[in-house]
Amino acid sequence: MLRKIINIDEEKCVGCGMCAEACHEGAIEMVNGKAKLVKENFCDGFGDCLPACPTGAITFEEREAPAYDEQAVKKAKENKNMEEVKHEHHEGGCPGSRLAQFSRNEDDAPVSVGKPVSRLAQWPCQIKLVPTVAPFFDKAKLLIAADCTAYAYANMHEEFMRGKTTIIGCPKLDDVDYSEKLTEIIKNYVNDGCIGCGMCVETCPEVFSMGEDGVAVAIEEEVSADVLKTAEEAKENCPVGAIEEI
Repeated sequence: MLRKIINIDEEKCVGCGMCAEACHEGAIEMVNGKAKLVKENFCDGFGDCLPACPTGAITFEEREAPAYDEQAVKKAKENKNMEEVKHEHHEGGCPGSRLAQFSRNEDDAPVSVGKPVSRLAQWPCQIKLVPTVAPFFDKAKLLIAADCTAYAYANMHEEFMRGKTTIIGCPKLDDVDYSEKLTEIIKNYVNDGCIGCGMCVETCPEVFSMGEDGVAVAIEEEVSADVLKTAEEAKENCPVGAIEEI
């Protein structure tokens, strides 16, 4: 197919490798000290590698090339991440960061009455430990929570975690900015719906509110003209595209 794709000028390339690091899809690799577009079907044509190149060796061109294969990219990332995790544990890494996905049919499971039941669907759950690519993120309903919520809210598991992939962190005490990692997780996976980030509620509280299950809900009445602009802004800003006009 005819599409936009990157072109790397070998003569200008100095072999710094910055473009390969910037290419999240893994389309660029270093071969014999030079950057090469080794997988054309992994190049999405967005050009994250262009600003990373210090010599301007990368440009766009329109030519015949295989279509961008998002599923192949996702699978390659997942395989690479699993290999890295296996290698880490073979070398004696922390067993607490070993990936695990728990098989629970939450749709059929009754609400816990009496003895509490854990609704944690995977391990690890700390944002600092979870990889950006993992099978438990695939088409998941993602809950991002402060790590103190399980202690501060007694029914956290039943009301919020049930049926979701939960990752936790402390925005105040963790000495790291999670925004880039969370963006990568959300970018890599298609969510079935709202992840409960609350951005729409902050943007347009006249139309959106947070429901008891931790996901956003919209008013059923027709949106008035005076709040239509902010409602559309909330739709555009939704990180998982969960808001649709009907």
